[in-house]
Amino acid sequence: MRRRLVLLAALLLTSGCASSHQPSEANTSPSGGALEARAKGPGPEVALVSGASDFASGEVRYPFLVVDDSGAAVERPRARVWVARGLDRKPFQRRIAYLEPLGVAGGAHADVSHIYVAHLRVPRPGKYWVLAKPIGGRPIQGLGNLIARNRSFSPAIGSNAYPSHTPTIANAKGQVSRITTRIPPDRALLRYSIADSLAAHQPFVVTFATPKFCTSRTCGPVVDVVDAVRRQLRKNDVRFIHVEIYKDNDPTEGFNQWVRQWHLPTEPWVFLVGRDGRIKAKFEGSVSVAELRRAVERYLG
Repeated sequence: MRRRLVLLAALLLTSGCASSHQPSEANTSPSGGALEARAKGPGPEVALVSGASDFASGEVRYPFLVVDDSGAAVERPRARVWVARGLDRKPFQRRIAYLEPLGVAGGAHADVSHIYVAHLRVPRPGKYWVLAKPIGGRPIQGLGNLIARNRSFSPAIGSNAYPSHTPTIANAKGQVSRITTRIPPDRALLRYSIADSLAAHQPFVVTFATPKFCTSRTCGPVVDVVDAVRRQLRKNDVRFIHVEIYKDNDPTEGFNQWVRQWHLPTEPWVFLVGRDGRIKAKFEGSVSVAELRRAVERYLG
């Protein structure tokens, strides 16, 4: 069991923070006492594994797994979520998390098929405790934490996108295997560079991910998700771009110049950039087709 928990924790050490709409319960403190007391039952207290690590105070997209005693992810349509400043503190926020599918049919697979996503508001930097109780079935609750900083390591929503001259099929002289590790190659995501899209004032979605080498097994599905949304929205003028993360596609060489230019501490990432060149939303780690499509339609439509 411990080995599987460690695997799932490693799976989700890369992840995301994004800005998108989601229904929620009241933001006011729920009735009841300290978070620790609420976590004691009924039902066993198990692991909550965060799917994100790069948080700043403010609006936070918090993806997570609830992992039962056998090491399996608990997958029910919704979960109640409470947030407190300490285990001995009363929760100041209650939300509903929704289960989101990973990847696309027939595409790459992650080690888990779904992930919970809650949209929280953390008022200031610091350590927060998060309690999640999946709704329905045998009572169970997962307890974890969220650490918010003054600023995220990755580019902030509202900041200018860096004009990286990322690889394209044209400047790779048609040698597609040099600029993508996806099989089959994602040619439609390799037509445009970030710099060219900014210069043309074209809105775009860019994912930094490596389908072949991602240790979390979420990168391949993320590229598939971005391409699926591209196909669904092909009639609009939003561009979709994929950028590999390692120099010469070799993990031993470390992150490439484009990942360093964007100050990305982990991968995969998805950014939405508007015509004005500013970042409108971002996702660290796993994102579903429905989540990404909603964000594209809301911010880039």
